[in-house]
Amino acid sequence: MTEFTHPVIFDGHNDVLLKLHRAGGLAASGTFVTGREGAIDTPSAQTGGFGGGFFAVYVPSPSNLEFKYAEMSKPTYDLPLPEPIDWEDAFPVVMAQAAVLFDLEKRGALKVCRTVAELRATLGSGKLAAIFHIEGAEAIDAELHTLEILYQAGLRSIGPVWSRPTIFGHGVPFRYPSTADIGPGLTDHGLRLVQRCDELGIMIDLSHLNEAGFWDVARHSGKPLVATHSNAHAICPHSRNLTDKQLAAIRESDGMVGLNFAVAFLREDGRMLDDVPLEQMLRHLDHLIEHLGEDRVGMGSDYDGAVVPEALTSCATLPRLRQAMAKHGYNDALMTKLCHGNWMRVLEKTWGQ
Repeated sequence: MTEFTHPVIFDGHNDVLLKLHRAGGLAASGTFVTGREGAIDTPSAQTGGFGGGFFAVYVPSPSNLEFKYAEMSKPTYDLPLPEPIDWEDAFPVVMAQAAVLFDLEKRGALKVCRTVAELRATLGSGKLAAIFHIEGAEAIDAELHTLEILYQAGLRSIGPVWSRPTIFGHGVPFRYPSTADIGPGLTDHGLRLVQRCDELGIMIDLSHLNEAGFWDVARHSGKPLVATHSNAHAICPHSRNLTDKQLAAIRESDGMVGLNFAVAFLREDGRMLDDVPLEQMLRHLDHLIEHLGEDRVGMGSDYDGAVVPEALTSCATLPRLRQAMAKHGYNDALMTKLCHGNWMRVLEKTWGQ
């Protein structure tokens, strides 16, 4: 191991379950252990000092990725929101991806953690510490019955929306330049979802939620405000990024933000081009630390779900980021907070255990 594999990184967002689902589901999950084409697997995690994170279950919309990436490489763009997805269509996909997550646990690749004590015990143990997260609540019914069942199965984090509408609220489009002040806030169903998640100890993820929905969560939740994979709008004025006013609210709630590695949310020009220097990521980190404080910033890579800087194509390359952070002047205590400590802190406040 190299000098820069520590401190271990616990990460706010990845989409490896979607990639495994598309590659064959349970039949493909063994490649996670032996090695696969992609950003996260067991060998890469061991090489890069990647200790785990939020494993997202996500129902994809029909899309032409080639067209999307071509549009997002232009100086300005405004991709239309995908159509809503019905519960009947979403639920089987969520079950299939959750089955892959639990199969990885059976294979010994990870542990699905339901408490911070389990997270702390698993980090650095040789298994990845995994949080069962749902990105976009299409598989949750209006009566919240499926929420109760999924919580018992281990669900501990949920985003009410991805970048499309649900019965709970409204997401932001992939639009540059733009704010997230687009459309109405949470629906009545969304307000009940927030209330029940607070009661159960399920973290609400504000990434992808539009600004009106953000403020609705701020008003109606008693928990810290958390965006697992979002960046600073002051540096990159993309609809997905957070304004300084939103960062102030997150700080006031004692929440946190995970730095998104997706290049379109890092670059000042908002373009989907991977020639992004690590210094640009440090600019976002500096801004987030300035506005949130050292205890409220972490990592939220979006690995296996986004175009990331060419120097950080997988979790095996994370030593490069640590080295850049250390060279930038972050001391050991701050590095530990940014790499995993702050996630443990905010989850203790959110989960209560």
